[in-house]
Amino acid sequence: MQFHHHGYVSGDPRVLPAAGTGLNRPDELPDEMDVLIVGSGPAGMVIAAQLSQYPSITTRLIERRAGRLEIGQADGIQARSNETFQAFGFAERLISEAFQLTAMNFWAPDPANPTSIIRTQRTEDDPHGISEFPHMLVNQARVLDYFAEFAANGPARIKPDYGWDFVTLEITEGAEYPVAVMVRATAGERVGEQRVVRAKYVVGCDGAKSAVRESIGRKHLGTPSFHAWGVMDVLAVTDFPDIRTKCAIQSHHNGSILLIPREGGFLFRMYVDLGAVGADDQHQVRQTTIEQIIAKANAILNPYTLDVRNVAWSSVYEVGHRVTDKFDDVPVELTGQRAPRVFIAGDACHTHSAKAGQGMNVSIQDGFNLGWKLGQVLDGRAPEALLETYSAERQVVAQNLIDFDREWASMMAKKPEEFESPAELAEFYVTTAEFPAGFMTQYEPSMITGEATHQQLASGFPIGKRFKSARALRVADANPVHLGHHHRADGRWRVYAFADAPAAGEASALTDWAEWLATSGDSPVARFTPEGSDVDGVFDFKVVFQQSYEDVDLGRVPPIFLPRVGPFGLIDYEKVYAVDPKRGDIFDERGIDRTGCLVIVRPDQYVAHVLPLTARDELTDFFAGCMRTSGG
Repeated sequence: MQFHHHGYVSGDPRVLPAAGTGLNRPDELPDEMDVLIVGSGPAGMVIAAQLSQYPSITTRLIERRAGRLEIGQADGIQARSNETFQAFGFAERLISEAFQLTAMNFWAPDPANPTSIIRTQRTEDDPHGISEFPHMLVNQARVLDYFAEFAANGPARIKPDYGWDFVTLEITEGAEYPVAVMVRATAGERVGEQRVVRAKYVVGCDGAKSAVRESIGRKHLGTPSFHAWGVMDVLAVTDFPDIRTKCAIQSHHNGSILLIPREGGFLFRMYVDLGAVGADDQHQVRQTTIEQIIAKANAILNPYTLDVRNVAWSSVYEVGHRVTDKFDDVPVELTGQRAPRVFIAGDACHTHSAKAGQGMNVSIQDGFNLGWKLGQVLDGRAPEALLETYSAERQVVAQNLIDFDREWASMMAKKPEEFESPAELAEFYVTTAEFPAGFMTQYEPSMITGEATHQQLASGFPIGKRFKSARALRVADANPVHLGHHHRADGRWRVYAFADAPAAGEASALTDWAEWLATSGDSPVARFTPEGSDVDGVFDFKVVFQQSYEDVDLGRVPPIFLPRVGPFGLIDYEKVYAVDPKRGDIFDERGIDRTGCLVIVRPDQYVAHVLPLTARDELTDFFAGCMRTSGG
């Protein structure tokens, strides 16, 4: 974390000075706003948190509840979400609260006595080391609390407007605030009152039964699986030996359990198989009582017993797999001809079973994807066409999720005798680990994702996939640093320059490129950085030299990597790195060519392009395709 560059900070440095729309922000929901977010779930809170960094934008978030969520249905936090939490500055604090999953055990009927279960396999949760962050479990409400804190502490000072529900909307093209939204008060003295507010953009994050989705005529496509599960968060006494380890438990004829330990050391969650549901059930299975769910769990766990002492939360759900036909209001045939005005995110556009732990995680990425794009467009940094990439990118991800979840859910519902081998379920879990961890997303080429023409220069940073962090040694203070951990949710693009062989200051491709970047009127810095902004206000340029830090002379490093920032023109020393041979040479770890290259990373941490150090026109042209020049 960097601070003091605008003057001494004596309080919490995470509380940024209010600015723009954050100054004297009205408590009352205004009549007009730039962005109206409907729903304070994961997607909605991420968007609010991101837009809190844009004080030029008026953002409001309405929520039908009277206050914060107290206990959430979701609890699984994948490593990709933790990378995102790091961008918002609270990963370490949330990790300290959470239960970290390091193993998953599998139980099946005892061949010698099929009415009893035995442990058949132990597996490592992340055998491939796909992230330095853990897979963990924590109440969704706490995740929302941290995003809410970030939003409230940002320059725009965004806080949810509780007690307001979405009713319907109408779009009038050509108006300054084209989306007219009818809202209704659900709490306080004004319960039942309706009023119309107007917005430039509306984002529906209002759940599986989304009224925003219905108002723009989008269809939630898919089918139910006609299989039900009881889920309960409980405090209990049991002799089951793996109660603090994630487990898939299959009985001979009573169904299965997915056991998830929860944070705090005592609480755990069980997804209890309630069996097939007839097409004519009319949701009667949802009347299953908690006593019946506990009894079913005991039958599955035989010969072990479960004595439930307290139920924190429970529910019954029927598995459904649905994806909305498009994630914005623009008809398919008009895509590219007019800008979207209304978006949907999270459960409003994809629903699935809870057992793969994907709902909250994918919703967070929906919000991260859309939030910075709205910020860039409304702040005048990017054309409206940027907003079209949201639906194009995230709908594919949602469909892939549904396909994976359908396979995982069907395997969890199988009877033991239906598997080809006793190890089949465990093998599927291990071999597909990268997908549920959130790292299989790879965006296709677009205005913000380049072609893989030069991918061989950095094979470990696949274009379109998230930037997989690795350690380097910060030259100024000899600190080992994960490069990706400095990627903050501040709307900036990151450009990592991996140097060619010569040392700092010597004649080299890097030296020539850095000089061009700092002095040429054709460079992205000159063309896209607004007048009066810090030189790194739009692009965060970092350099990694091939030498050890002792051999990098800061006095000879090109000035673009030692920018003067803030009102006092102080030097930022946190952009110059060297290899860290004690912990691994990043050039070797990420397949970076020793001739050097550029790795360009989007504000949402996805690799946008890989280019050689000589690709000046190509670099500027790439940004020209998705940004507006500093003059407008």
